[in-house]
Amino acid sequence: MRHMLTGIALCAASIMPAWAGPVEDYEALREEVWEWRLDNNPTLATSIGDRRGDGKLGDWSVEAHARSIEEARAFVERLDAIDGNALPQDLQVDLGVIRRSLSDAVEAGEHQHDYYILFTNRGGWFSGFNSLPYRSPLFTLADYESYVGRLEAYPEANAHGIERSRKAVELGITQPCEPMEGFGDRLYSYLVEDLEQSPFWQPFAGERPAAISEAEWERLSERAVKAIGFGVNGAFRDFLAFYRDEYEPNCRSGTPGILATPGGAAYYAHRVKSFTTTEMTPDEIHDLGLSEVARIRAEMEEVAASAGFETREAFIEHLRTDPQYYMTDAQEYLEYTQALAKHIDGFMPKLFGKLPRQPYTVQPIPAANAPGNTTAYYEPGSLETGQAGIYRLNTTELDQRPLWELPALGVHEAVPGHHLQIALQQELDIHPLRANGTFFTAFVEGWGLYSERLGIEMGLYDTPAKEMGRLSYEMWRATRLVVDTGLHAKGWSKQQAVDYMLDNTALSPANIDAEVNRYMTWPGQALAYKIGELKIRELRQRAEDALGADFDLRAFHDAVLENGAVPLNVLEAHVDRWIEKELIRILGAAVVSAEEEAILSEPAG
Repeated sequence: MRHMLTGIALCAASIMPAWAGPVEDYEALREEVWEWRLDNNPTLATSIGDRRGDGKLGDWSVEAHARSIEEARAFVERLDAIDGNALPQDLQVDLGVIRRSLSDAVEAGEHQHDYYILFTNRGGWFSGFNSLPYRSPLFTLADYESYVGRLEAYPEANAHGIERSRKAVELGITQPCEPMEGFGDRLYSYLVEDLEQSPFWQPFAGERPAAISEAEWERLSERAVKAIGFGVNGAFRDFLAFYRDEYEPNCRSGTPGILATPGGAAYYAHRVKSFTTTEMTPDEIHDLGLSEVARIRAEMEEVAASAGFETREAFIEHLRTDPQYYMTDAQEYLEYTQALAKHIDGFMPKLFGKLPRQPYTVQPIPAANAPGNTTAYYEPGSLETGQAGIYRLNTTELDQRPLWELPALGVHEAVPGHHLQIALQQELDIHPLRANGTFFTAFVEGWGLYSERLGIEMGLYDTPAKEMGRLSYEMWRATRLVVDTGLHAKGWSKQQAVDYMLDNTALSPANIDAEVNRYMTWPGQALAYKIGELKIRELRQRAEDALGADFDLRAFHDAVLENGAVPLNVLEAHVDRWIEKELIRILGAAVVSAEEEAILSEPAG
């Protein structure tokens, strides 16, 4: 009878829903968050092959932004109701990552700046839209329908952006005047009256895809002509007029930092916490920056001496002014960088056990975005949309772009830096919300800066000039800790920030001016690099000390990257667990080896 009852119970269990436990509750909620992300981010949906966002650009209205913050708050409350300790380790990591991402959005929404500061001196919704022609899948009729639909949707998105930016003027939280000089001229360059010269027309400039009939192609082309000529160009004109007539006359003069705006100090404290994923205060970061600057400066003095110069300053002046370090032809500069990138590719199997399938390419920054921009940046690709990752290089003002900085630049932006980490994250066996929907600057940029140091192990810095280039890039990120907090927490002027960087880095004056302009309009972001790099270096040293001769650099790198971008506290806990597992594995191997040796040493018979 007992066996019969057990059988009945098992049958009942197979047809009746079990009470959901923490794992089931969490996984169901995670799926809700992912679907919510896709519903509210049409281009994200497209990047993973999901068609729900076809023809859409997302809702840029202030009402939609407020709604998304409240929805994120509700998700956080539901996540907090789940017993995280009852989840397995992988889901605990998952929970920590997703909760941090959502809570950052909620905390940002407590500040008016988050609602109404929608662009920096480098760009905003309008510059992101400019990437549409080369970041859209363009293979099928549905792809082209979606592309044209997004061209048609842009005027509404632009109108919402203007509406929110107009509120920034009203509240006195506009960008400071100095870094925005020339911004209107760059906006003007977005206007292309000749349709055939417009980047938005390029998908129609080539041959008709075989999968699209002539009639459909003609219909779509007519829609595109109207959407570009009237809609997109009209929207760009509207924003340019708004900027010149309303925004620019009301930019902030005087102290340029966010501290000078209503509620600026509290907002900056949030930005520091968000971008570094730590609890550090602006003062603590400022002091850390001063310490790092002193350390790196001493190393730079040693390199200058090895190059035969009496002082660091003399060597830097030589590096900034000697023509041997500069090219004059943009195409030659691009090809030199491409060849160096291919050389670096060859080292990757020695440093990593797992590499991404997605390739990358090296291309110039588009002409409309290049003036006043930084030396380079990375654009993620997508296997779903057929887009390789792009290491974007600024090919303007070549007299300010020395060759000795390219090794450090390449390993940061491409491999083993941003491309390797981001492309690998997209391919990891983790939930798509983690693979595609979370981004932590301290991890991503910290990994990029750590990758510059890996160039030492690749032998890339084989001259004093290149080694000074690496140190200058590290110094650049260290001075950011001082300059960003100086501007936004201590009331520094732009000139104070420029002078500090001129005194401590080997960067050219043009690069320094562009960088300081960026920090003034994007508070806190520049802090993430050094904070993240120092944590990764600390964890590597911890692993080397614990594992000694058994430390495996490839395995360590795989462990750091195997969860994608995560908050630094989550990364630390994960690496500590990895070290424990490695110690157990090594101990187990040693025991087996000892037993085998004992068996072999026994006399035969």
